[in-house]
Amino acid sequence: METQPFPVRRVYDPPTEADGVRVLVDRLWPRGVSKESAAVDEWPKEITPSDGLRTWFHQHRDESEEFTRRYRAELEGPEQQDAILRLRELAAAGTVTLITAVKDPEHSHLPTLREVLRAEGAEGAEGAEGS
Repeated sequence: METQPFPVRRVYDPPTEADGVRVLVDRLWPRGVSKESAAVDEWPKEITPSDGLRTWFHQHRDESEEFTRRYRAELEGPEQQDAILRLRELAAAGTVTLITAVKDPEHSHLPTLREVLRAEGAEGAEGAEGS
């Protein structure tokens, strides 16, 4: 069975031990979800799209390439890079599951975030598996 670094799960799904460290990657807390039921270990808002970019994306759903470009630019900031490094370090030690409330994770910020987390952090997250 293939294991991808930084698996994604919806916050509405019950947590499992296999999730490892659960990291909420949405800027806003999910509606109707208690902190207890979410079982989130970390919530690094600095790696989520800014309010301005989220608003822009909701108005321009068909411009995913431009969204990706803008989001990647946001992720270059020093606070964002610190948070990315932290998640890579956690992933080097075990599973880090990205938790979200978005209905369609594949058409959101998550593919870009996972790509960024895996890129330079691949040696920590995947190196031991010999990929």
